[in-house]
Amino acid sequence: MNQYQKVAFYTLGCKLNFSETSTIARLFEDAGFAKVDFHDQPDVFVINTCSVTQNADKECKKLVSKAMKVNPQAFVIIIGCYAQLKPDEIAAIPGVDLVLGANEKFNVLAHLESTSKKEVTEVHNQEVKTATQFFPAYSMGDRTRTFFKVQDGCDYFCSFCTIPLARGFSRSASVKDTLLKAKEVLSSGVREIVLTGVNLGDFGAGTDENFFDLLKALTPLSDRVRYRISSIEPNLLSTQIVDWVASHRQIVPHFHIPLQSGSDTVLQKMRRRYDTDLYRNRIAYIKEKLPRACIGVDVIVGYPGETDDCFEETYRFIQSLDVSYLHVFTYSERDNTPAIRRTEEVVPKNVRSERSKKLHILSEKLKRAFYTDQVGQRGWALMEAEEDMGFMYGFTENYIKVRLPFDPQLVNQLVEVEHLEVLPDLTMKSNLVNVLDYQPVNTAS
Repeated sequence: MNQYQKVAFYTLGCKLNFSETSTIARLFEDAGFAKVDFHDQPDVFVINTCSVTQNADKECKKLVSKAMKVNPQAFVIIIGCYAQLKPDEIAAIPGVDLVLGANEKFNVLAHLESTSKKEVTEVHNQEVKTATQFFPAYSMGDRTRTFFKVQDGCDYFCSFCTIPLARGFSRSASVKDTLLKAKEVLSSGVREIVLTGVNLGDFGAGTDENFFDLLKALTPLSDRVRYRISSIEPNLLSTQIVDWVASHRQIVPHFHIPLQSGSDTVLQKMRRRYDTDLYRNRIAYIKEKLPRACIGVDVIVGYPGETDDCFEETYRFIQSLDVSYLHVFTYSERDNTPAIRRTEEVVPKNVRSERSKKLHILSEKLKRAFYTDQVGQRGWALMEAEEDMGFMYGFTENYIKVRLPFDPQLVNQLVEVEHLEVLPDLTMKSNLVNVLDYQPVNTAS
């Protein structure tokens, strides 16, 4: 194998996938490959797949076709959730040379003896239930922030979800080992670490450690970085965690909390581990302790058995919450899930689409209201490198997207801004107040 070949990567799906792709890319670079863009005639393509929706599966097939048009002799490797769930389906796609499941993807180089096209696709795909080893990962390339994978797998088996089948049971490294990897991340100069996982709040499952222990250990590592929690289940978001965020400035006041449905009837069908009372109480407690916190919500529309009344319950429930934005997902049938067997309760696709539109409109209203409430307030924004027509952008601790006149000296700096007005594209026009190194302050009374 010629070590000085070119390799390109493409990632579908979640932030967790991005962190894993970045880590695998570094393995290739350490082995002597040159990382290039997708259209730069690479010798090897690595496509990291998702299988949350049917569209992700179709997108994988399109990407293989595009890769073959860019370089018909390129070696094509498919990894990720789709590769674990449907390896034979992927192996049948013209142009695919190697398919690696959940246990094998981080050992990709061991399977790459040659980059010559194969006559028959090679598949390595062990049973995911045997996946017991945890592989930490983090994204690189954007020196401003990184997505740091600290947990993998899930034990919940919600009725609509294939992730436990694709990634296996919940697992993580110890707090001690996670801190060692965090120090490696910090050495890159990033100013924000986004903690990610399949079921992040389940960190430490099967041990005497938990996610709160991890937060406590991460907080004192550096006074130049802040941590953002990517997503956490409401039943795992303890009052201890909220109190810690409220009293330690390094953990930002931004929570993304899956709801999925505001109907207890549908939540039970989904096999979710909470009800609307618990969810409402979590939101109320966050707002009591952190009035300016940003709260995002995942919601699924069109799940089998979601009647018009159930959807109205969901709509009214979300309206009653002090939340900031929604991530709306239209239910799609997934093989090997209990939900797909609810054939008598299927919601027509046109109804799913209408419900999705209604919630997208509601999300825009919630976000605009949240931004409007921040006018006149101050926050600390981490400024990014991209210039857009003389402006630069960044996000505050409570996830307000701010706009400032471009200044290269502000890139990767935490700057204090005052919010002036909400722009039509839901960006906050802000005024620069101060530029300081991030100084964590314990705000507990």
